[in-house]
Amino acid sequence: MGAYAYLAPQSVQEALSVLDDHLKRGERAQILSGGTDLLVQMRSVDKTPRLILDIKQLAEANRLEVTDQSIYIGAAVPSALMTENVDLQALLPGLMEAADLIGSTQIQGRATICGNLCNASPAGDSIPAMIAAGAQCEIASESGTRLLAVEDFVVGVGKNALLPGEFVLGLTIPRPAARQKDAYLRFIPRTEMDIAVAGCGVSVSVDAAGQCTAARVAIGAVAPTPRLVPEAAAALVGTTLDEAALAAAGAACTAASSPITDKRGTVEYRRKVIAVLCRRAVAIAKQRAIGA
Repeated sequence: MGAYAYLAPQSVQEALSVLDDHLKRGERAQILSGGTDLLVQMRSVDKTPRLILDIKQLAEANRLEVTDQSIYIGAAVPSALMTENVDLQALLPGLMEAADLIGSTQIQGRATICGNLCNASPAGDSIPAMIAAGAQCEIASESGTRLLAVEDFVVGVGKNALLPGEFVLGLTIPRPAARQKDAYLRFIPRTEMDIAVAGCGVSVSVDAAGQCTAARVAIGAVAPTPRLVPEAAAALVGTTLDEAALAAAGAACTAASSPITDKRGTVEYRRKVIAVLCRRAVAIAKQRAIGA
């Protein structure tokens, strides 16, 4: 490992000032929220000197709030704290399933879904689930805060849409309506602790008759970035989420994918698996919505 400095600012403005100061001097500063990816990268592929800016002392980054209109999850809120929250378990079971897949129990005590998002891996489990839930990033900068939809945040492999001097404060998610539920499924070669071959997050809303009135479908690990698939949602809306609708949504996910072949699976295999995951995730979300 190289030479590193460390600072834990006590306010958002202090953090922004430090980032701006380092930017002006041409020096590197990097945000630490959970650190489970950062520390591994510092020991292997990215050993260049930098300032580590720990945002775990910021009140805004530790905010976890469920209101009648929205849900807020701060950037420093660990997965373990989220998945133990009874309101989140009831409202966003799919996102909680995805968060629960990030590493071991020990890792989840530190890892954050915002860190998972900023890491911008194509196979990040929480990202398709965030997209399906309609999450937006709250981004802090010297000019104020801005919101950016999660589906627009990851712009390439390991690359996100943050501008120099910005950092993610947290996520804001619309509170799911009555009879609206989500689900997330992934496929991995092993039973646990592996990187997804394919992943699919869905959210569906149904009316009293069981007809789908709204849907969001997102895919991961089958393209350079996680993707929202509007065509899959369109195949579901206006149906009772029957087998034909599920098949059409799955086919749309296959069409939207652009996977690679690697040691975990071939292009053809991934395209087939993503359709299966979509069908199964929609069926799970449907049962949750009907039972809500």
